[in-house]
Amino acid sequence: MPEQSTISLPAALEPVRKSIRVRATAAQAFHVFTEEMDSWWPRTHHIGSSPMKRVVVEGRAGGSIYTDQEDGTVCPWGQVLAWEPPHRFLFAWMISPDWQHENDLTKCSEVEILFTSADDGTTLVELEHRNLQRHGGACTNMREMVSAEGGWSGLLQLFAAKLEKN
Repeated sequence: MPEQSTISLPAALEPVRKSIRVRATAAQAFHVFTEEMDSWWPRTHHIGSSPMKRVVVEGRAGGSIYTDQEDGTVCPWGQVLAWEPPHRFLFAWMISPDWQHENDLTKCSEVEILFTSADDGTTLVELEHRNLQRHGGACTNMREMVSAEGGWSGLLQLFAAKLEKN
């Protein structure tokens, strides 16, 4: 009987966790992170085949997260799973490890952002990118990419810089 080759995947990869404290109320931070994402999201961070014009977050559970591309195409890359202003935003990361759109939610990881107000007028923004093992064999590469400096850390810095300008 021939031997079967099996690829062993981790039962669960450690989530990527990042946080930043911003000088804004939770409501302001939530608004800028979600409804003004286009004002701080870098134009280089997209999976479309032409340059990105804008990023859109449809503010409701079930809403889409997508980019409009210069060639007129719409490139979906997320689905809002929970919309709880001003405290919680959860979305499916619908990007495959080869940086293409993934339509099957069972193969998508999740990104949760929590906004917690402090008495000093600041807000703690905590991001957790979890269930990365759903991306299959390349899940560790996906984790490394979103955990790297150009991933969530850099994005949170851009978000905080935008809040500073408001």
